[in-house]
Amino acid sequence: MADIKEAASNSPSDTTTSVLVQIVEHLDGTITRPFIPLSPPSPNPPPVLSKDVVLNPTHRTSLRLYLPAASGKLPILLFFHGGGFVLFNYSSTIYHICCESMSLSLPALVVSLDYRLAPEHRLPAAYDDAVEALLWLRESNDPWITNHGDLSKVFLTGSSSGANIAYQVAVRSSKLHLPPLNLCGLVLNQPYFGGVERTHSERELEGDSILPLRANDTLWRLSLPKGVDRDHEFSNPVKADGKVVKLPRCLVKGSKGDPLLDRQREFAKWLEEGGVEVVEKIDPEGFHAAELFVENKAAELFGEIREFVYANDR
Repeated sequence: MADIKEAASNSPSDTTTSVLVQIVEHLDGTITRPFIPLSPPSPNPPPVLSKDVVLNPTHRTSLRLYLPAASGKLPILLFFHGGGFVLFNYSSTIYHICCESMSLSLPALVVSLDYRLAPEHRLPAAYDDAVEALLWLRESNDPWITNHGDLSKVFLTGSSSGANIAYQVAVRSSKLHLPPLNLCGLVLNQPYFGGVERTHSERELEGDSILPLRANDTLWRLSLPKGVDRDHEFSNPVKADGKVVKLPRCLVKGSKGDPLLDRQREFAKWLEEGGVEVVEKIDPEGFHAAELFVENKAAELFGEIREFVYANDR
């Protein structure tokens, strides 16, 4: 898949094959999404089992649990997929494979949320679903959670827009009573933030093959509440929120080839200046969502997550 990225990077922005530019908007406000391959859960023998659990039947939200072949109680990663709040779900093949690999590599019990998508359900619907998933985890009597999960070691984990969700859930959770669940940290891989004013990295990588600027504009237009601009707290917490909420330690991962890098660096600095313990990792050769396309980038990311999750166990 690295060859696909390389070929696309040599193409002008108006010919990019990014799935994000294949969203078709209709005059009535609805959209047609591009075809995305799906994968069922894997009830087969180890190394990783997976199964689906209904979260909220009214909202049609669910969770997919990933259990690796490992002994003892495992840390729990509550995972939120990317897609600009508009595309993908927990059964999208690229994210199913990602969660399987992450679960096995750490090892950890991964709980992936199938949250409601925009524009049918604009923000904060995804945040509401994610908080509901966290509370489900706190109260769960699912045997995989009770027998194999360690509720004293829970991490909110997300990629791209999923990292945005993880951050927003952490902010909301600061007002919730979570015991016996203990939120130990946030894993924010290439967090998806925006703003009214363009950053240098956005302008420099306007025709990026994965996240071109025109796709970025579309995703924010479809996902933010109607009538707000991109300096809203959902997209630009650095500008909108001002004061940093007390949060557990955060791993913030960025890549030099990501148009969102400047926003990610600004966000990490803002957290750190606000008193949050931040572990910042910048990949000099990566690009947005590289772990979904390039095997060694996935291994690199999972190694950094493993080091972060197990840091206090040494």
